[in-house]
Amino acid sequence: MLDFAETMVLIEKSQNGDSAAKDKLINENSPLIKSIVNRYKNKGVEYEDLYQIGSMGFLKAIQNFDKNFNVKFSTYAVPMIAGEIKRYLRDNGIIKVSRSVKHLSVQINKFIEEYISTNFKSPPVSTIAEYFGVSEQDVVFAMESGVSPLSLYSQVGGDGDDSAQMLIEKIPDDKPLEKQMDYFLLFNIIKGLNNRDKKIIMLRYFRDKTQREIAEILGVSQVQVSRLENKILSEMKSKLIGVN
Repeated sequence: MLDFAETMVLIEKSQNGDSAAKDKLINENSPLIKSIVNRYKNKGVEYEDLYQIGSMGFLKAIQNFDKNFNVKFSTYAVPMIAGEIKRYLRDNGIIKVSRSVKHLSVQINKFIEEYISTNFKSPPVSTIAEYFGVSEQDVVFAMESGVSPLSLYSQVGGDGDDSAQMLIEKIPDDKPLEKQMDYFLLFNIIKGLNNRDKKIIMLRYFRDKTQREIAEILGVSQVQVSRLENKILSEMKSKLIGVN
């Protein structure tokens, strides 16, 4: 493995367009990429495909890394590699939804449309749950299951020709180095949360847990987790805006 100084030099060269430096970083860090890929084997995706996806995450880590983060590059790269693989698995339908949940989701959507046409407002979760004779948690789960996530790396525009771009490329970015939240600012904001809120954020965004899984861990309803998550994110956003 490369030492710290060599790694920093190669990263700088890579960010300046040196393909040879980029290739050397990938080759030297291949064991790191493979160690993360191994965690996601037997998920219905070929190992070589997972490795390529992990390598894409590694390349993004190279492009976005800043020595002012004051962390080892490998420490920064690990969540980027894992995140890329997780997004691929999620966006490509690895997580299956049962037929009964899909059916409930369709029925709920029809009910909501009829309710709005009559009452001119969306029905509360409790009303939907009472109508279908299910729990509020089941309503939230069914509604979320019907939402297909859009990958930032999906192709948009261009009518299928070479002019098509990835969605992430169409997002305005006047300050490339600021497109990632300031590492230390985010760290300090999370560190300042109370234990419950901190646990929710860590489980949701660093452990990739669903709201239902978090609800089971905390012993509360999924609806409560959803409300708490929105409240925490709103507070964190206010703090970020206040600092910037």
